[in-house]
Amino acid sequence: MTGKIIKGIAGFYYVHNGVDSIYECKAKGIFRNRNVKPLVGDDVEFTVLDENEKKGNIDEILPRRNALIRPAVANVDQALILFSVTQPEPNLNLLDRFLVMMSVQNVPVNLCFNKVDLANGEKQQVLKDIYEPAGYSVYFTSTYDNQGIEEVKQLVTGRTTVLAGPSGVGKSSLTNLLYPQAEMETAKISKKIQRGKHTTRHSELFGIGNNTYMMDTPGFSSIYIEDMECRDLKDYFPEFGDYEDECKFLGCVHIGETVCGVKTAVEQGNLSESRYENYKLLYQELKDKRRY
Repeated sequence: MTGKIIKGIAGFYYVHNGVDSIYECKAKGIFRNRNVKPLVGDDVEFTVLDENEKKGNIDEILPRRNALIRPAVANVDQALILFSVTQPEPNLNLLDRFLVMMSVQNVPVNLCFNKVDLANGEKQQVLKDIYEPAGYSVYFTSTYDNQGIEEVKQLVTGRTTVLAGPSGVGKSSLTNLLYPQAEMETAKISKKIQRGKHTTRHSELFGIGNNTYMMDTPGFSSIYIEDMECRDLKDYFPEFGDYEDECKFLGCVHIGETVCGVKTAVEQGNLSESRYENYKLLYQELKDKRRY
């Protein structure tokens, strides 16, 4: 049989068959010999040892399309980053950090701003004007009156999605609206894997439809970009590329140079000032980190 690992804990891996069953599996010793560790999100071949008790053995880990470090998960199709339009106001510095982190790991990102029922259309337009030119799809939702929910449901169906965003923006409400059965599935999975017995937060996927999985990451309040040279940061702000031909120097980092196409585009209103200011802050962080 084939399935997907939705959680691993204490040497056991819980494999979802893509429909409605979860099997508690051990990984064969051959993986240790190959120095391969199964990850949440891995597609696997497994043998059922006991159908009634839902126990089995993982025989093979199928080739991974990708593997993230934070959160630790394989075969992610996309990230859905959820912020609110208001209450709380979106922290765009935090959002831009997350976009860089996902881009470093080659994960496509879609942006979703919730609570549109509490804000006017002007706020929505400001956010669209910042992020659509940077190449991101932007969705607007209200879990209060179901605005935009069907669009987002189509976006996640048949895919493995990492859902992330700060606390208080409506991640749980969105998940339950996208798939009303999610709450039931979550309860069933939690019972099977005895969630609550272990205090460590583990990566965990939830099957919320046929071959549709979602990972709800903990609410984050800060992200630090690591393991990157400051001069490479510009490559993760894709909208800068359209103006780099107008820079005087090859490899311009768009900070202190006097003749810089990116700086000129910001001054003329062709590039988002918010994105550029966050770029400068991140650049300085990376530069200072390298120094110390």
